[in-house]
Amino acid sequence: MREPTHEAENARFWESKTLEQMTPQEWEALCDGCGKCCLHKLQDEDTDFVYYTSVACRLLDCETCSCKDYPNRTQHVPDCVQLSQENVSTLSWMPSTCAYRLMAEGKGLPDWHPLITGRSDSTISAGMSIKGMVISEDDAHPDLTRYIVKWPA
Repeated sequence: MREPTHEAENARFWESKTLEQMTPQEWEALCDGCGKCCLHKLQDEDTDFVYYTSVACRLLDCETCSCKDYPNRTQHVPDCVQLSQENVSTLSWMPSTCAYRLMAEGKGLPDWHPLITGRSDSTISAGMSIKGMVISEDDAHPDLTRYIVKWPA
């Protein structure tokens, strides 16, 4: 029997590693590209309940659901949250379909996830992204309560 290659051993890394054990490349590959985390959210001061809006960060390309300047996003949007192994389990506003959240909760990836399908567009084609459902903050009215939605989580 032939010895497995290092590449073959890591082909389904999410099934054998914890979030803390992942390399930076594996960590980035977990993102399904849905864009839901890039939506503006409003938090009720009394209850701490988080409401999603249909308004996306100005850096999000609303058609491809990807950041227009991912490497430099925190320079353009200082309050952009840098998701990490340290904070992923504390961010209760992460969508329930988020691979990082699912992994932190000990769950597997959904069947439409790009790592499962091998297709980078599978999140969009499965209807699990925000494509066609949001507007950029540049086009939104300043009162974000007008844009509260229930579908993203």
